[in-house]
Amino acid sequence: MNVELSLQERSPAAAGTSAPISTTFAFVLVTALFFMWGLSHGLLDVLNHHFQETLNISRAKSGLIQTAYFGAYFIMALPVGLFMERCGYKAGILLGLALFAIGALLFVPASWTATFDAFLVALFVLACGLACLEVSANLYAAALGSPDKTVQRLNFAQSFNGLGVFLGPMIGGAVLYAPPLEFAGSTIAPTSLIYVSLAVLVVMLMVVFARTAFPAVGSDQASDEASEAPADEEVSLWRRKNFTFALLAQFCNIGAYVGVGAYFINFALEHWQGSTPQFCSFLLSVAMIGYMVGRFSGTWLMRRIPARSLLVFNAIACAFLSVVAMLAVEKVSVVAVIAMYFFMSIMYPTIFGMGVQGLGRQTNKGGSILVMTLVGAALLPLVMGAIADAAGMATSFIVPFACCVVVALYGLSQKPAVASVPHSTLASE
Repeated sequence: MNVELSLQERSPAAAGTSAPISTTFAFVLVTALFFMWGLSHGLLDVLNHHFQETLNISRAKSGLIQTAYFGAYFIMALPVGLFMERCGYKAGILLGLALFAIGALLFVPASWTATFDAFLVALFVLACGLACLEVSANLYAAALGSPDKTVQRLNFAQSFNGLGVFLGPMIGGAVLYAPPLEFAGSTIAPTSLIYVSLAVLVVMLMVVFARTAFPAVGSDQASDEASEAPADEEVSLWRRKNFTFALLAQFCNIGAYVGVGAYFINFALEHWQGSTPQFCSFLLSVAMIGYMVGRFSGTWLMRRIPARSLLVFNAIACAFLSVVAMLAVEKVSVVAVIAMYFFMSIMYPTIFGMGVQGLGRQTNKGGSILVMTLVGAALLPLVMGAIADAAGMATSFIVPFACCVVVALYGLSQKPAVASVPHSTLASE
């Protein structure tokens, strides 16, 4: 399947404006998408502990939040590529934003029923929209600019994802653990308040995207690459080690990242005496500051250090910090988990960029499949939750330890020169 993602509608009239916007403004708009799904991810980690308290569910069962959320990525990634091949890039963006808004609004009836299953349905629909956005935004950011700077560009765009992830726990902690809000004699559920507000922001973003024509990028270079190296294009994706090993590395990376976040509040409550859920949610926001700083600083460091080397160093650092977490030292282990976020920050965009390096016309297909590996976030938190229930929260950090080892091995397996990717075949038709 060669997924041709169109950055414009099929005709200028359909695009809604007479001329496409500049590449700089296009990058700014797409970066806003990174921020929005980061905000949603940040809220997810606070929801885990909130639902444990309000719905009386176990830690293992609360892991189903991540299963519903990231399972949507696995289900939607390839269908989204097919949809955009037929209907265009802009239609895919608008579909993603629409599903995002609908899923957020479904939190209102879910709050009325106060059942865990209803919330899982809302999260699944919301995440289907995010899957649409993530497939397109990562590939667009990879294509928009010099191919030599692709990994840096992905890390920079993902830095604003880090900003959203930082704000999510702050908003969640402030609202979910605050006294109930009364309005006109009725109690407004905190989850409804958060997600209805999120839906309003998403609808506003939809209006902007609907009225904007995007510039076409990458088609000329893709054609040149195809004519210069036709034999290379015929090599199967599954015979490219940088891609196939990236699937496992990304599966482990995202599973570890989401698992740590899902049970951060539980871990902090157990290993920071006298703490409260609200205090721990703010500690999580501190961790997300490190995550955001790590993204920006990682982008800068990649001007001087090969992306491969930085990935290996960060993965080894995370593995060491996971061991400190398993030692269950009062406060020290919590600080170690907070520090993990700084080192995990560059892993997702770096693995993504290295994984699609040299794929040429297969870049879009490879990118869609790589997004499917986010299913690791649907499965590995369940494993962590089961271990936590059986042997304690600290012991469950054996999962992120093993995952970080895999990421380090992936970095070591790649040639030092693998630090950027060529333009994607994103183009207008």
